[in-house]
Amino acid sequence: MKIKYILITVIVLSLGGLIVFRITKNSADGGNGKGKGDKKDLIAVTGLVLKGQTFDNNLSLSGSIDANEQVEIRSEVSGIVEKINFQEGSNVSKGQVLFKINDIELRAQLAQTKTRETLEFENERRAKLLLQKEAISQEEYDIASADYRSAKAQTQLISAQIGKTSVKAPFSGKIGLRNISPGTYITPTVLVANLVNVGKLKITFSIPEKYASQLKLNTTLNFTATNSAENYSAKVYAIEPGIDINTRTLQVRALADNSTGKLLPGTFANINLPLDVIKDAIVIPSQAIVPIQSGKKVYITTNGKAKEVKVETSSRTDTSVLVLSGLNIGDTLITSGIMSLKEGSPIKTTIK
Repeated sequence: MKIKYILITVIVLSLGGLIVFRITKNSADGGNGKGKGDKKDLIAVTGLVLKGQTFDNNLSLSGSIDANEQVEIRSEVSGIVEKINFQEGSNVSKGQVLFKINDIELRAQLAQTKTRETLEFENERRAKLLLQKEAISQEEYDIASADYRSAKAQTQLISAQIGKTSVKAPFSGKIGLRNISPGTYITPTVLVANLVNVGKLKITFSIPEKYASQLKLNTTLNFTATNSAENYSAKVYAIEPGIDINTRTLQVRALADNSTGKLLPGTFANINLPLDVIKDAIVIPSQAIVPIQSGKKVYITTNGKAKEVKVETSSRTDTSVLVLSGLNIGDTLITSGIMSLKEGSPIKTTIK
């Protein structure tokens, strides 16, 4: 029995000691439950006081480099290639005869139709004299006149076909590899070669519709090509009159000088397009933005606590983002420690 009483006494004394310890601890913390523990609950963050600045609004885009003019050289008529007058990969001039198709049969047909045209002309002339003497009817004269006009049209048709046997360059440029040889029988479906004008190049790209009102003709842009690290410039000369409803973008085309021949059509271009210069713009570090389902948000400090703010952003660089709405100049933006924050979190902010 004594052992039992001893155990009970030890337990009671232990509980009493624990109660006294807790009371003493609370008194040391100030007696109101707001002591050192709360200081440990503060989240240490870094803040940035927002200031207005001038922002050169530039868009980074991708586009394609196209030849100023490009065409597939084909023959409009069928026949045997008689002569080729160009070297592969050489420059040719506008109007230069590139190749000639044998036209001996067409010339024979032309001689035949010219003979018929001469005969019908004489018939029409005699019929006109007879009509004036009322020796024939108006109907007989009309038939003679129609026969003459038909023969004349046939002569013009064959002459046009003979002209098509000499295929000429429609513009000056560089001609590519040929796919024919002298003696080849070609038809209009046969691709002879490609002719490209690369003295100037077209840069084609698209911009999001929200920037459409900021783009103007004659805007100078900079770009680099995938096959060259050199910077080039081009000037916007054409803009589509409407937005593409499928992509919600506006297609734009600029013209670049390529007198050195370093740029090649068909390559990609990395474009830097300048838009309007924005004064008193709010630009924030990109790491301060938190993506959410309905858009984007940031945290600012208000009375020692974190506050969520939804923002609308625009252009961005590798390190910063232009904010269009949601923030004001003078706000203290939280730039670090944001992943552990929520609305109303107590924070300790270090301004940088």
